Amino acid sequence: MIREFKLIVSLSILLTAVSVSVSQTTPADVGKSASVAGNTVAAATRQDDKYRIGFRDKLNIQVFRHTDLSQTVTVNPNGTINLFRLPEPVVAVCKTERELALDIAAAYRKDYLKNPEVNVSVSEQMSQAVSVIDSVVKPGPFYLNRKMHLLELIALAGGPAKEAGSRVLVARMGSNSDCGQNAVATNANEEQVNLFNFKIRDLQEGKETFMIQPGDIVSVQKADVVFVYGNVNEQGQVEMKQPITLRQAIASAKGLKAATNQSKVRIIRQKPGSLESEEILVDLSAVNKNKAEDPFLQPNDIVALSQDRTKSIINSVGKSFTQGIGGILYRPF
Repeated sequence: MIREFKLIVSLSILLTAVSVSVSQTTPADVGKSASVAGNTVAAATRQDDKYRIGFRDKLNIQVFRHTDLSQTVTVNPNGTINLFRLPEPVVAVCKTERELALDIAAAYRKDYLKNPEVNVSVSEQMSQAVSVIDSVVKPGPFYLNRKMHLLELIALAGGPAKEAGSRVLVARMGSNSDCGQNAVATNANEEQVNLFNFKIRDLQEGKETFMIQPGDIVSVQKADVVFVYGNVNEQGQVEMKQPITLRQAIASAKGLKAATNQSKVRIIRQKPGSLESEEILVDLSAVNKNKAEDPFLQPNDIVALSQDRTKSIINSVGKSFTQGIGGILYRPF
């Protein structure tokens, strides 16, 4: 009993020690700056827990005893910064404040100063943003300075609102601010959008875990939805107030356009918490003639009435979070 009590106390102390604040709607100042004198770097805490500089972050650079070299700079789109009297830019992205201060000191010592002392601090974090939208108490952008679980981020947004359904969608927009994936190379726009879906209850019960990355868009669905894509008169989201079939979803999308191929309607069903999906082929013409069953849809199914590739369809649905694709309210027949 005593051993169990000691274990619980130790875990509580550990959790308290690693907790880090997160700010909403305005970029947060990073608390302590990093100071480097010559080649000396003071002992630091675990590197994984430190904030790493990202694209568009604003930095305060101080060179002690050389006020003419002190300046405020913004990280360039290629991940570098330009400093007074240095002929070459210095790579800043994915470094901690201390690491960057050490590199700047080395650059000045090479051609210009004998024993430079450099201090770097991040005044505005503009690269580590994620967004929580739809049915949460406090939707909006959040600026992270540590790794975070999806459920924790939803809690920071006040939790699901009263009208929330049972599902959460995460659109991963291909952000290059994730330093764990060699983000230093370029800041080119990434067209690929990866779409994940989860049941809120599975997250709450610990059956599913998911780590948030910079640039993620989290959508807590107002109700369970399916997506109708392609040759319908009004493509978009169909809210599920009750179980809904394929034909009912198409009818809620104002019906099919002329010359639509009804023999190969695809239902794209993604596995929870995974990028893997399966395709279910349905002969809609046979369903309309009562020669085949009208299948019931599951939340977050994509009904595809086009010949587009599955990856392109999922990509379009993911981008709809930022482009505001219209929702279609399903009403039972």
